[in-house]
Amino acid sequence: MRGPGEAGLDAARVAEVLVAGPPGRRGSGYRVGAGHVLTAAHVVAGTSAVRVRFDADRPGEWSAPARVVLSAAAADVALLEIADVPTDRTGVEPPRYAAVPDADVVLPFSAMGFPRFKLRESGGGGAAGDTPGRYRDSCHVTGTVSVLSNRREGTLELAVAAPPADPEPHRSPWEGMSGALVWCGGAVIGLVSAHHRADGLGRLAAGRVERWYESFTAAESECLRRWAGLPSRTALGLADGVEGRRPAVGLAGLPSDLPLRELAELVDALTAVPALRGGNGMGLVLDSISDRIAANSPRDPRLRMDVYGIVRTCLRYPGTLDQLLEAVRLLEGPSPEVDRVDGAAARLARFRG
Repeated sequence: MRGPGEAGLDAARVAEVLVAGPPGRRGSGYRVGAGHVLTAAHVVAGTSAVRVRFDADRPGEWSAPARVVLSAAAADVALLEIADVPTDRTGVEPPRYAAVPDADVVLPFSAMGFPRFKLRESGGGGAAGDTPGRYRDSCHVTGTVSVLSNRREGTLELAVAAPPADPEPHRSPWEGMSGALVWCGGAVIGLVSAHHRADGLGRLAAGRVERWYESFTAAESECLRRWAGLPSRTALGLADGVEGRRPAVGLAGLPSDLPLRELAELVDALTAVPALRGGNGMGLVLDSISDRIAANSPRDPRLRMDVYGIVRTCLRYPGTLDQLLEAVRLLEGPSPEVDRVDGAAARLARFRG
């Protein structure tokens, strides 16, 4: 476990929040002090019996009962007090908290939790709190935050790789991710609170740390200051590297009959992206965007021809070319090749209607 002064997400402090009630009801959380876990208020609403578990089925696994000592529904923030913390696990420093600017930037983030699509067959009895024969594995989510989205709701929009198509459309595959802390530049900038189905499977919403203060009472602020290390509103700084990168230009207005010669620069840039040149990179990209593209694209074993066909198909379905490029950015990460793709897309945008 990390010691004082070490920043960033620590997997050993990520908690499964197991709630008494319907089988499988659970959320995510994070140990913010020796005896306290931060999670989402709606995860523990209406219950008094909670258990937190760390490092399930790992050498350091441990769990303990916990009780809700704070539930701020308006901010969707809750604090749990752990009973019976092992003596060798008491040296825990609170994380650093930070704000993000209300500005035209896109920031990288990471989070870790236990969403429903991570259900696995265990072939055994499973750990305590799991359904016999099944367990839920961890999910380390990375992606980008488009800061100016969801301003009215007051949340961060997290762009992530979409999970596989869900066989139970009435339930979200992201169930259980609520309560996971959102990290940027080694600091906590939010807490996952919702998956809005209308946003698609590749978007999550997270409460912004700087907006928490608007709904906290003085007593709630003092409780979180004392037990979770939350600073005063005036002492809250910006996350490191918050300048981020400028968002890529949108291509939704491109004509569907754009000549092939006008697409050549973008196609050349995409075929140079290392993540698309080997293995199943293009398959992963197509799995994370609209299934209409994979279903209607003329696939070709030659990468350049394959990319041409996919891009032309995206032009027939407005908005999907932007989805394709965003999926490439998420898969490849920051790189000169991705910068080249963004430059080509910006020049292609001159054809928008």
